[in-house]
Amino acid sequence: MTVKLSRRALVPPFIAMDVLREANERAAAGADVIHLEVGQPSTPAPRRVLAAAEAALRREVLGYTDALGLPPLREAIARHYRAAYDATIDPARIVVTTGSSAGFILAFLAAFDAGDRVALAAPSYPAYRNILEALDLVALELPAGPAQHYQASVDLLRAHERIDGLIIASPANPTGSMIDPVSFAAIAAYCESAGIRLISDEIYHGITYDRPAATAANLSADAIIVNSFSKYYSMTGWRIGWIVVPDAMLRAIECLAQNLFISPPSLAQHAALEAFAAQDELEANCRRYAENRALLLEELPQAGFERFAPPDGAFYLYADIASLTNDSRDFCSRMLREIGVACTPGIDFDPKRGHATMRICFAGATANMAEAARRLKSWKR
Repeated sequence: MTVKLSRRALVPPFIAMDVLREANERAAAGADVIHLEVGQPSTPAPRRVLAAAEAALRREVLGYTDALGLPPLREAIARHYRAAYDATIDPARIVVTTGSSAGFILAFLAAFDAGDRVALAAPSYPAYRNILEALDLVALELPAGPAQHYQASVDLLRAHERIDGLIIASPANPTGSMIDPVSFAAIAAYCESAGIRLISDEIYHGITYDRPAATAANLSADAIIVNSFSKYYSMTGWRIGWIVVPDAMLRAIECLAQNLFISPPSLAQHAALEAFAAQDELEANCRRYAENRALLLEELPQAGFERFAPPDGAFYLYADIASLTNDSRDFCSRMLREIGVACTPGIDFDPKRGHATMRICFAGATANMAEAARRLKSWKR
């Protein structure tokens, strides 16, 4: 007799990670690979963070912390909201998590029941959709394009009779697009009036090019805010993030966190206490992202990549490659094999329309961006 496998385990892969594995295998075999596939900074954690980690290793037992996180770190995050957004948040509402991924799991479990419908723009971060499906929730994709600035909107929400939740991201992965403040406020107000739980993914805050990003903390007391030290703070592998939750949800989140995760990583929490004091180093990273963005926007049209979603923030270009291929996965596979440039096919972010798109991450060294552009321009496809 065959032993069953849960249907919840049969979620699609996170294709960006599959591409990373193949790229690493090729590099290990001696190939020269430029990594533009995975959304992570190429810089280490800030020096102050590294020093704090070293000190904690010598000083702390590094056992379990409170399930909701170290109180000093929760207080530091609350001070960050006052300084960055003029938003007053009680530290008690801040939950430190094992990366933003754990934050999404806690938020989805606390806010929704099996069968609930959670809307999100397409294209969007694939783990939203895949985590929802693994939890027996329905991911309701809202096809968004240039007319919607690649973002959800009140009009898109009104087209559906039943929506229990909405995930927004501004800046967004994979497009880099941002919701303008007026539209953001309208979405928050509509969600409150319609009884829709708003979940705002703010993981790319701090990495913007023309204007700062707005936080849902100033728009709705019922919203759940998800953030992380991974992107702006250059701490992806430290697996440390946070969520801001409504008062009424806090105890449920705490019980879930106790049982699912016990506590976030202790060492990463002690180190993250210094992240907010590393502004100069972090802003230097952002200046490099801006330089990389400008370089690629100048060079890639010469390689046939002429149309992009508006890269308002984050460190991605979401390219329309319909003039080059109708199979983005094969296109990216050939690109890796033939010229050693690793990118993520658009089907990872938009299963229905992503066959004609591709995501390029420009978080690496500027010299690598220039070399990738050179290879793409000379690629005989």
